[in-house]
Amino acid sequence: MSKTVGMERANILIVDDVPANLMILSDMIKDLGYIPHPVISVKKAQEAVEKKLPNLILLDISMPDITGFEYCTMLKSDVKTRDIPVIFISALDAMEDRIKGFRLGAVDYISKPFEKEEVNVRLATHLKIYQMQQELENYNRRLYKMVNDQMRMVAEEQKNILRALANLVEAKGDEPGSHIQMLGTNSRLLSMSLQFSPKFDKQITASFVDEIELAAQLHDIGFIAISDTVRFKEGDLTKEEWEELKDHAEIGAKHLEEIYKQGSKNDFMKMAIDIARYHHENWDGSGYPYGLSGEEIPLAARIVKVVDCYDVLNRNRCYRPAYSMEESLEIMRQETGQQFDPSIMEIFEKVQKQLKCENNVTIHG
Repeated sequence: MSKTVGMERANILIVDDVPANLMILSDMIKDLGYIPHPVISVKKAQEAVEKKLPNLILLDISMPDITGFEYCTMLKSDVKTRDIPVIFISALDAMEDRIKGFRLGAVDYISKPFEKEEVNVRLATHLKIYQMQQELENYNRRLYKMVNDQMRMVAEEQKNILRALANLVEAKGDEPGSHIQMLGTNSRLLSMSLQFSPKFDKQITASFVDEIELAAQLHDIGFIAISDTVRFKEGDLTKEEWEELKDHAEIGAKHLEEIYKQGSKNDFMKMAIDIARYHHENWDGSGYPYGLSGEEIPLAARIVKVVDCYDVLNRNRCYRPAYSMEESLEIMRQETGQQFDPSIMEIFEKVQKQLKCENNVTIHG
């Protein structure tokens, strides 16, 4: 009866420098229903392995140039061949040879002269084990993919909910529109530009760029807890009203922290928390809620602060009309080193014209 591994007949590579041994083993293996592939040297064996991976290798120990022990070590150090079962074949029957072979990764040992029944039992046993290992690895890969797909779906659903919540906050604003989408897009574009700066290239990775696009859109999510009377007041705020307005940074961060604790433990959420909490901190330490300064402020929050201020200046507000792009940039130049990280502003000025903008024509008069 033909023996199989998976859907194919098992391919057995036989490596022995004695032609008579190759002939005997090849005939046995054919009779047992397997496909023999006899080779007379390690060089030939390597060529055979490169053409097609065998399901099992019968390997002589005593060979010229490269011994079976040395070749076994080579096989086990290669990711493509390390799992292929190796059975040593040899007239050497000393216990130390067997132990050395097992330590090098061989699964069994067949002594010369060969007995067909012994060869049959040992091949069948190790091919079955190998087949089961391959099936288990395939199952684990499928399971890993399925779990990852489910996790991605859950993460995407969470992101959609957060996007909807951020849109809801913006919809209550004094000029509902595309602010949060532009903020996300421009934060991504500015981050990509910063990657080319030696000051930031180690900190801003590809995943950082992907994460900031959505994380930035949640920066003002804390406004959902601030009264409209305070948020949209056209006149000067009282001290109490100003303190209430400032609370939105910590409130937003705490809401996002609760989501993070409940299962969405990923870098995107950690970045969103940092942005929500620290995007009103100033480079010189004059901001809120904690008065952080310089590089104490997380990099993502420093980036979003620049992009957010630029977009806000370019929009009509309840207390003023929009500034032009040129006016907005000049206002921000004056705040460089005070509100804004000078190194980020240097790159921002170079790429500012490539950023998306709501209003690039209205001149504030």
